[in-house]
Amino acid sequence: MQEYSDYQLILLIKQKKQEALSELYDRYASLIYSFAWKALQQEDGAREVVQSVFVRIWTTEAEFDPNKGHCRNWIITITRHLAIDWLRKQRSLSSQVVSYYTAEKLERIAELAELSVESQVEKQMLKEQIKGMREFLSQQQLQLLEHFYWQGYSLSELAAHYQEPLGTVKSRLHQTLKILRKHLLAGGEEW
Repeated sequence: MQEYSDYQLILLIKQKKQEALSELYDRYASLIYSFAWKALQQEDGAREVVQSVFVRIWTTEAEFDPNKGHCRNWIITITRHLAIDWLRKQRSLSSQVVSYYTAEKLERIAELAELSVESQVEKQMLKEQIKGMREFLSQQQLQLLEHFYWQGYSLSELAAHYQEPLGTVKSRLHQTLKILRKHLLAGGEEW
């Protein structure tokens, strides 16, 4: 199966060929896990997202179209959506739990929690990447990206948060992404 392209594997998966799914897993599981870990900062959540991505690929009727881009990008898009769903679910569950604790107790819990060395390094790398983009983006644009991509807020939730029309938030996000793409492409990175 290693000689097959990603698109050929997807076609075989649609025919329910388990070997094709296994090969696709071997190719992309570490990339999906890495992306999910960065988004969630939680190992169990990242593992759950990896499993959900491959279940979605196995069961979905939507097909990958090679004319619209790379299979890797299609898989990352699925991963992003599932990571956001996971964050929303956790936020919903935690809001139910938070009501049982006072702010003082929560502060003490946060002080006791220590980040692992791996988490600290990963956070530092992410900070460096963001610092590199800060010169091109306003504080408002950075905050919008943080809320939408990493904290999992929907566009309608952001519109309510910013007390602005949904179209304005969508437009602002679109412009922010255009700026990032322009500077990433100028820096030799592929988007």
